[in-house]
Amino acid sequence: MILDRFRLDDKVAIVTGAGRGLGAATALAFAEAGADVVIAARTQAQLDEVAEQIAATGRRAHVVAADLAHPEATAELAAIAVEAFGKLDIVVNNVGGTMPAPLMNTSTKDLRDAFTFNVSTAHALTCAAAPLMLEHSGGGSIINITSTVGRLAGRGFAAYGTAKAALAHYTRLSALDLSPRIRVNAIAPGSILTSALEIVASNDALRDPMEKATPLRRLGDPTDIAAAAVYLSSPAGSYLTGKVLEVDGGLNAPNLDLPIPDL
Repeated sequence: MILDRFRLDDKVAIVTGAGRGLGAATALAFAEAGADVVIAARTQAQLDEVAEQIAATGRRAHVVAADLAHPEATAELAAIAVEAFGKLDIVVNNVGGTMPAPLMNTSTKDLRDAFTFNVSTAHALTCAAAPLMLEHSGGGSIINITSTVGRLAGRGFAAYGTAKAALAHYTRLSALDLSPRIRVNAIAPGSILTSALEIVASNDALRDPMEKATPLRRLGDPTDIAAAAVYLSSPAGSYLTGKVLEVDGGLNAPNLDLPIPDL
């Protein structure tokens, strides 16, 4: 059965930034597909809620409350997964983000911090996870969460967009170094209705133009990203590595204009 190729039975996954939004949806989807999951984020209460949802599927969750803005903290998750569940098969580098700001208000420190949070954390966990994947499972799948603004130009995203573009190309480069036993792919979400777009979800004056500017005429749901992650990490996606899957409703231009005036 073709649907069996999307199963993750008895796999072990790490999902960073899993307390809410894309990370929480992905962790729950992995559990529904048969995996045990290490979920990590800063807020214990959010993680506990996600862990309860995972337990309701019959799978196990191991909660790690940590500040994942520091690469050394993300690197520790690989050994934690093996200690908790005996192996490691899947890593989702979802933690990241940077507030938008005009270019002239973006300092070199802002750029460096964006790179650290979005790229260095992923690199740290990837390098820590790869040897353990090989040792305990013989291979694995790594998924990096980039963004549509890593390929589309919009005002206000110099730091965030540059970092996400770097993460996309890091995906291609690391996929070559880790092939053939470890696959590395990325997902580039468009406008997804998470807490980051909470103001949009409740304001038709903001939401309607964004939907009209999206070819599929809707904003994304976290489960759209979670489904892509299941595909990339399962046997169904076993012939993909070094690829960026654009889950963005068909965007070829930004669907949200920030009110940043000309100089």
